[in-house]
This record gives sequence, structure tokens and C-alpha cells, in this order.
Amino acid sequence: MKMPASLQRFLRYFEARDARLAVATTVALVVVCNQPFYPLYAYAIVGAKAWPAMLAWLSTPFYAAVPAVARRNALAASVLIVVTGIANTALCTKGLGPASLVELFYIPCILLAAGLFDGWRRFWGLALGAIGTALGMLGARLSGAPLAHFTASEDRSLATLHIVSVLCLSLLILYLQTRVARLRARQ
Repeated sequence: MKMPASLQRFLRYFEARDARLAVATTVALVVVCNQPFYPLYAYAIVGAKAWPAMLAWLSTPFYAAVPAVARRNALAASVLIVVTGIANTALCTKGLGPASLVELFYIPCILLAAGLFDGWRRFWGLALGAIGTALGMLGARLSGAPLAHFTASEDRSLATLHIVSVLCLSLLILYLQTRVARLRARQ
């Protein structure tokens, strides 16, 4: 069965010129394809109180821009995906609260920061990930109460959703980064 031309074009948009950038563009593809459904999962768990989960949609255009930016500037694309992930996590934490464990999404951000930058830039990538995460976590606590309030049971259910999602995304990132390392070792 032949893939429709529109889907082929969509997937080609997310292709990258080198393996390291392919990690960023593949993660961007996965996030862009999954983000529309995230509020629906949250709605299925907590009902109408899940409306702050729609804040995640604000980051979708930035994730979608990663491949276009990567074609022009690899460093800018790497910074863009890390900063977008950190900002999205901070915003969702403000919306859903730390008890939902949405802050676990800082883990994939740090994994990306560790793997997308090479050479002397790796230090700055890790600094970006660490400082961004610290500022995001601090901001969530200094900005007042979350936008939504959940029962302990609802928070546990949201936490389960976030744990599974972070685990899947982190494993994908680690798998892609391992493939990049193997490719580079062969060269």
C-alpha cells in the first residue's frame, strides 16, 4: 500500500541533514503528533477540570518549527527544542500543578540538552537544560496556585499519565541518541 503524498511531504518536512539533528526533528515530530491528544487524555481522567492541559498547545508551533530552523542553523534548532520543552513544562505545571508530576517532562528536556550539543557546546547545552529547568520549577512555585485543583486521586491519575509519557519520550530520546553515537563510532 502506497503512503499518501501529503503524508510523505509531512514526514519529509521532519527529515534532517545529519543524525544529531534527526534526534531533534524526530522528537519534534512525535510531540507535534501527540500534543493534540494530550488534553483529551487529561479530560478522560479528570473531566472538564482538565482545561489547563490545553496550554500545551501553545508550544506546538515552536516544535513544528524545529525542522525549518534546523535547515538554517543546527545550534538554533537544538536550543529551540530544549527551550520549548522547558517552557511548555513550566506552563503545564502552572496549569496542572506540581502534584500532577507534569514536571517530570523536564527529564526529556535535559536528555535533549545532553545529546544535541557536541564538543564545547555540550557544557552550554547542559547549562541551558539545568538552568532552564531550575527557573521553570522556581517559577511554578512563585507564581501562585495552579490554575486547576484536583483531588489526590485525580492527581495520582494525572501523575500516572505523565510518568508513562515521560518514560516513553525519554526512552525514544535515549534510543535515538544511542543510534547517533553508534553511527559516529563507525565513522
